[in-house]
Amino acid sequence: MRSRLYQMNATNIATRVRPIVLMLACFVLAACGDPPEPPEVEIRAWVAKGQILAEEKDRRSLMDMISPSYRDARGHERGDIENMFRVYFLRQNSIELLISIEDVRVFGDTAAEVDMTVGMAGTNDGVLGFSASAYNFEMELVREDEEWKLLAARWGEVGGEIR
Repeated sequence: MRSRLYQMNATNIATRVRPIVLMLACFVLAACGDPPEPPEVEIRAWVAKGQILAEEKDRRSLMDMISPSYRDARGHERGDIENMFRVYFLRQNSIELLISIEDVRVFGDTAAEVDMTVGMAGTNDGVLGFSASAYNFEMELVREDEEWKLLAARWGEVGGEIR
């Protein structure tokens, strides 16, 4: 009789404890989600996203990647960069970019610098029907609202002065 009572209590306890154990396991698994990406990986993904958006000529989404505080050494502000995109996108029927990131430097979790070379080719209605060029870029990024944003940039044709 005693062993039978013991079995009933053990079964009863197991039935009551099982949901609690499952709930705790769910909390532990939820807390152990994928670790956040290191900032350099996030920045490389940010550059890749920008490449896709530029090739799609998605000016609005590209502008979302630029900080409202943007200002560069040439005196350009965010609106000036938007106008550059607008003109370039209107002149090109299609755009292809080849990007080579030379260096990513991260400062804490909120600032970074990226050096890269971008080869640009586009088809257009010009004499040759296409244009191609290559530029070196030095970009300063800042994390705003959990997203990387372009804060400033310097650029120049490959082999020329970056300003």
